Amino acid sequence: MKTILFTIAMFLLVFNLNAQNFGIRAGADFATAKADFDGYKISDNQTGFYIGVFTRLTLSEKFKIRPEVNYIYVEDLNMMQIPVLAELEMVNKLNICAGPSFGFLLDTEEGEKSFNMGLDFGVSYNITEKFLAEARYSLGLSNLVEDNMFDATLKLHGLFVGLGYMF
Repeated sequence: MKTILFTIAMFLLVFNLNAQNFGIRAGADFATAKADFDGYKISDNQTGFYIGVFTRLTLSEKFKIRPEVNYIYVEDLNMMQIPVLAELEMVNKLNICAGPSFGFLLDTEEGEKSFNMGLDFGVSYNITEKFLAEARYSLGLSNLVEDNMFDATLKLHGLFVGLGYMF
């Protein structure tokens, strides 16, 4: 929990330094939990939502770093996610992004890990100077099952589709 609070505090500091590139984002999360237990593969899909804040740190006219703090809710799952994305403008108003994502499950059960590392990649389109539409896939890389004798794995993935607003 201290790590989450520290990360949010650092993120807010970045917002204060770069307030002209501050934004909010929200939308739907089409989540998938993939489990593998003793050779049996199980997949469960659920729909939830996300809401978050982000900033764009400009490195050049077409290249930006986009750190975010997001809250994700899917039935039986609450998570804080902190992606740090490289964003590249491909053509006028169309951007691609990719980067690592650090997730912290807020309501883990016994036998589950709370830290989820992943890789996010997607696209965004600047509808206007203030509004953007985006679609992103989050590929969970961490096994969320504590050490076990069955070599069971559980990984979370999600397709995020939503809108953002820049202040």
